[in-house]
Amino acid sequence: MVVGNVPEAVDLVIAGGGPGGYVAALHAAHAGRKVMLVDTAGDAGVGGVCLRIGCIPSKALIEAADFYAKLGEVADMGIQAGPAQFDMAQFQRWKTSTIEGLTSGVSGLLKAAKVQVKRGRLRVTEPGTAVVTDGDGGAQFLSYKDLLLATGSSPVELGVVPVDGVRVIDSSGALALTDVPATVAVVGAGYIGLELGTALAKLGAKVTLVEAGEQILPTLDAELVRPLMRRLKVLGVSVMTAAEVTGLDDDVLQVRHNGVATTLAAERIIVAVGRRPNLHDIGLEELGIKRGADGLLQPELNRLVAPHIAAIGDITPGPALAHKASAEAAIAVQTLGGQTVAFEPQSIPSVVFSDPELASVGLTHGQALAAGIDAAKTTIPLTASGRAATMNQRLGFAQCISDRADGGILGVHLLGPHASELIASATLAIEMGVTLEDLALTIHPHPTLSEQLGELAHLGLGSPVHARA
Repeated sequence: MVVGNVPEAVDLVIAGGGPGGYVAALHAAHAGRKVMLVDTAGDAGVGGVCLRIGCIPSKALIEAADFYAKLGEVADMGIQAGPAQFDMAQFQRWKTSTIEGLTSGVSGLLKAAKVQVKRGRLRVTEPGTAVVTDGDGGAQFLSYKDLLLATGSSPVELGVVPVDGVRVIDSSGALALTDVPATVAVVGAGYIGLELGTALAKLGAKVTLVEAGEQILPTLDAELVRPLMRRLKVLGVSVMTAAEVTGLDDDVLQVRHNGVATTLAAERIIVAVGRRPNLHDIGLEELGIKRGADGLLQPELNRLVAPHIAAIGDITPGPALAHKASAEAAIAVQTLGGQTVAFEPQSIPSVVFSDPELASVGLTHGQALAAGIDAAKTTIPLTASGRAATMNQRLGFAQCISDRADGGILGVHLLGPHASELIASATLAIEMGVTLEDLALTIHPHPTLSEQLGELAHLGLGSPVHARA
């Protein structure tokens, strides 16, 4: 502690106001704890990247782009929409209003729970003591009982093509565009790059995805990704895989594609090559906390990384997803409150808001076999769904991975409309140890997309109704 600085005593300090941090603050406050939530943007930062410049604005753009594109795809349904126009400036006004409303809602919840929100960056100076600097020269020392780290992540920069905020932008810059570029190169075809590229293509941009891996969504099973390539072709999106960006010369992107040097001209270049944990200058060395080989903190199952210190979200192993951080938040708060709990989900669902949507939970067939499980795979095409037919949606499938020994459901993978909404049911099934027989006996409403889950179970049991065995 620096002599002359008298620290303020705080019960629980939470660093980071994202979906992990603010959810933890609410859980803790409801449990009767006095909470200080520290975020670099203060009240304006609650909700974090996800709410302000990530998940919510990107889904808003995706929804607007999808609605706009559908106007040109409904002639078969008897709808003559005529030439539609998209006003990006108006979209931005609507998006901003939407985000402000949601952010205000979160701020209201924190205020009602009497959570103190403080603007600044937190750094631990010694165990039990931290300092919050506000960027304006102000500093406040804190003496805390418990500390929860939920500092999130930031976009990875590509050194050979530095982001300048004008021609070369990151995902946040892409979501703040006030017009639709004529041509766009998206560097990185993970879920962020794919979602942005698909949305801009629907709005009229000529999009090229540049991916260093052998396929788009390189961390996913190729079987799940393959149909998306067909849809990208329909949308006019060009895809360059096994492509390494080597520089930017004379406003032309330099790319080594399959070992051959080539160039790519684009009005805008979006760099979406991943995210890195925000762990710089927190004072980890003062706490004796070490990172793992992956650069992340390594919490115990109860989310503790040291006595009285917990960590959640993107700075810990596992998928960097908002819902994972929120789920961890409850466990971390209970642990810091003295309860014996553990974060042990059977599975964590993931969603790519592509076209069509791709949602996945649990094991793929390959993963199950690699784990030594005698696993069965059943797949039904979206064409077997009457509800999908009424939506004029035919591209996609539903797939279930099950254990041949007991029929236990190990994984479910959905490609199609509203897959993001359907995957929660599959997640619950895995979490509760549901078998194919249980799922087959569950009555699914007709006509709905959810019937695919029941049909998968019947197919797995050898008694399909609308799909061929």
